[in-house]
Amino acid sequence: MRGMAGVRRESIGAGSLLGLGLCLLPGLAPAADLAAPAPSAPAPAFVDWSGGYLGLQGSAGASFGTFDFGPTTVGGRAIPTLRTGDATGRANRGRSATTAVGGVFGGWNWQRGPWLYGVEADVSGANLKRPVGSDAALGLGYEGVDPVFDPVRAKTDFYGLLRGRVGYAFERALVYATFGLAGATTRVLATYPDLAGGPAATARRDIGQLGFTLGAGLQYAITDQIALGLDYRYIDLGTSGRFDLGAVPGLGPVSTRAGFVSNQMLARLSWYPGGLRLPPEADASAPNVPDTGFSDRFSLHGQTTFVNQAVAGFRAPYSGEQSLVPRQAQATTTATAFIGLKLWEGTELYYNPEFSQGFGLSRTLGIAGFVNGEAQKAGAPFPKLRSNRYFVRQTFGLGGETEDVPDGINQVATRRDIERITVVAGKFALGDFFDGNVYAHDPRIDFMNWSLWAATAWDFPANLPGFTQGVYVEYNTRDFAIRAAYTQVPKQPSSDVLDPRVFERAGAVVELETRHTLPVLEQPGRVRLGAFTNVGNTANYREAVALTQGGAFADINDAAAATRRPRRKSGLYANLEQAVSDDVGIFARASVNDGRNESLSFTDVDASLSGGVSIKGARWDRPLDTIGLGATMNAISRPHRDYFANGGLGLLIGDGRLSYAPERAFEAYYALSLAKFVTVTLDYQLVSNPAYNRDRGPAHFFGTRLHADF
Repeated sequence: MRGMAGVRRESIGAGSLLGLGLCLLPGLAPAADLAAPAPSAPAPAFVDWSGGYLGLQGSAGASFGTFDFGPTTVGGRAIPTLRTGDATGRANRGRSATTAVGGVFGGWNWQRGPWLYGVEADVSGANLKRPVGSDAALGLGYEGVDPVFDPVRAKTDFYGLLRGRVGYAFERALVYATFGLAGATTRVLATYPDLAGGPAATARRDIGQLGFTLGAGLQYAITDQIALGLDYRYIDLGTSGRFDLGAVPGLGPVSTRAGFVSNQMLARLSWYPGGLRLPPEADASAPNVPDTGFSDRFSLHGQTTFVNQAVAGFRAPYSGEQSLVPRQAQATTTATAFIGLKLWEGTELYYNPEFSQGFGLSRTLGIAGFVNGEAQKAGAPFPKLRSNRYFVRQTFGLGGETEDVPDGINQVATRRDIERITVVAGKFALGDFFDGNVYAHDPRIDFMNWSLWAATAWDFPANLPGFTQGVYVEYNTRDFAIRAAYTQVPKQPSSDVLDPRVFERAGAVVELETRHTLPVLEQPGRVRLGAFTNVGNTANYREAVALTQGGAFADINDAAAATRRPRRKSGLYANLEQAVSDDVGIFARASVNDGRNESLSFTDVDASLSGGVSIKGARWDRPLDTIGLGATMNAISRPHRDYFANGGLGLLIGDGRLSYAPERAFEAYYALSLAKFVTVTLDYQLVSNPAYNRDRGPAHFFGTRLHADF
């Protein structure tokens, strides 16, 4: 839920979208001979991508497909269309489809100024399949019997694409759109049980399909021959011609059609053997956040983040509806635009549309301190557009010293008073303003575990992607700041709809931030102390357990749903960041809530303690690289434990039973700066007692993250 992490106030990448003028026409050459020598043309402010290229592409867990079969006839009799649903494997339900795609590509580009045109072909092998046990069902109904079973499996083995593309270059980046033809081979397998008790019948059919593809992508020149990027493609193979698929014993031959649609996100490594003409490097002494405002009134920035994460096998003697499933991979992708406009002095308007695609492991379920900060409970197999932020910010200067604020993410360049009052109204993430930490607060560049970048016992109000609507006020001085917010809460736990009854059900938080310099180290630090209280439509754990054990409800989740009413949840958090040297910093968090009633928005944690260290790479001549080491421990109250032990389901967890132990996690990452604006991270996490259950785990997680700002 990366929205909950907030927006960094510093961007590691940016660049104005600049153009390149055409050269003088040859016909003007005689006149030029009579004049003084003209100065040489300035080097272009963007990469020249012209020429041929080759590359590798692939992902695991980032591609999703839907198979459709029908209309189908059995023995000449029409039956309902068979729709398989997505091919993610629905890992939290215990199904095991994989979604790996990988292959090679090559193409040629032509570029005129910043505009690029090209053609590209690629071939990929795939393991994209619809497994036995998905939600597909085929009702055969005959002679008063309506047996339902899942007889068909489908697997797409190879893809081939031939695409044109149109792009725009700026600095070292290229954004592009694609369109073209797509072809694939699909293997269809069927097993038909004999309803009379005889042997089952099987059938296989290999079909080839041709359709179209649309897509978009981003790539970044790492060197003069190597580029790294992300490529999204929507593939629609249409519907095949009718084909035979064996026979159902006792009913006759089966005839059907097949259709397939896929959404894929691939990481790509491109090689340009002829070399790329790179733009001149910026002044090394310049700030790391170049000014990308088009004027003193407008700002435009963007980011994209791709996380691919896998979990190895682990001990799991039983699993519930919201358990972590071993041996799986999933991926998430986001792309965000940060648009700002200064309406008049002191008043700014911001808007952040964002595309997101993909799911966390087990559909972002199974661990209270989840392992991917970009994962959200509103995941989708296709790029989903949301207006995540839109707000007005009014700043009232109180005089005295001033400071210059450069153009950046959600910040138009301005000069403001250090002592000031700021008011924000609209839609935002509470993590944008509260519980900040320079070393652990942004899962796009630092720690990915939820309990390391946030105070996880703070059940801050938010919709499924992590945003809410309300009002925020801050009083700031040089030495301290006091901030508070009053916002909407979801209508019920894990709801994407915010409750409009803000005078009956809402969330409030207040935070004091103090700034200091330790005399011994002569290094800056900050302490943040917060208090929060929410009123939302929730159940009481003790009441739900008592009603279930007393026989009023057979399922404790029914008891919880039936007894939800406006209830309060309150708590506290503390947050420390402290620089030890210019390149080393430490952080720590502690948070707690009353643990009596259901959580509404974030996760299933009643008490949390975390801390760690962040180390820059200056000592090994990699000043933009970062090593992070962190550990966390989460706990829940006694009533909360009883709720899970009786089969309760929380926001993220629920194994059906519980042998309680605190959930512990360790995370280590290395963020490698490939270029000034592009970072690749290798991440490892170990989670003991996932979902507070000593019967399951420990689980090992391995991840990679590609992040670019522009």
